[in-house]
Amino acid sequence: MLNADGINQYYGGSHILRDLSLQAPAGEITVVLGRNGVGKTTLLKCLMGVVAVKTGTVKLDGQDITHATPYQRVRAGIGYVPQGREIFGRLTVMENLRMGLASRPAGTPVPDELFELFPILKQMIGRRGGDLSGGQQQQLAIARALAAGPKVLILDEPTEGIQPSIIKDIGRVIRHIARTKGMAVILVEQFYDFAEELADRYVLMERGEVVMRGLGKDMPADGVRQRMAI
Repeated sequence: MLNADGINQYYGGSHILRDLSLQAPAGEITVVLGRNGVGKTTLLKCLMGVVAVKTGTVKLDGQDITHATPYQRVRAGIGYVPQGREIFGRLTVMENLRMGLASRPAGTPVPDELFELFPILKQMIGRRGGDLSGGQQQQLAIARALAAGPKVLILDEPTEGIQPSIIKDIGRVIRHIARTKGMAVILVEQFYDFAEELADRYVLMERGEVVMRGLGKDMPADGVRQRMAI
């Protein structure tokens, strides 16, 4: 569904991403692992078009989107949940969800399924986003990204600062949308156990490069946890 090939990116004189390639098939969860500072968030920003790639290509369902703007990528079918959630604190839950429909025709309703996936949002529909707990804000951010019905969902550390019970709910939703919707999911995560539980396939990054890749079920045998701790 989404393919990145030979991606290079620089910040000043620093080579941040080095000939990086990534494939995210439809209906599967691809987990991107690595310690802080290896370029994971930069990779996601390149996939989303927030940061332009220096060289390389990004394709969505066979269509070259390397030079597409972020809003064009959203229209093409990419949903993005950035690190830190970045919801609109002064807008209500419903208004935040409607922002996720900005690329759709005026009057497009918020899908009822979002409230089935995240029941707490229905209870807090009129509450301002800034008044929600961190875990509730994360659920809102994911629901906002799902509102437009993307083909690919990109999540940057969705478990950061979240209580265990909500982490389980988020994991359940991610698995559900991949399996039942055929959505490609790209998940950047530092919480190893959460990543291993969800991964259909994984890539491990070090210094802007992919140094290991394989199937999620092989992560323990491949020694991924130990490699992350080095």
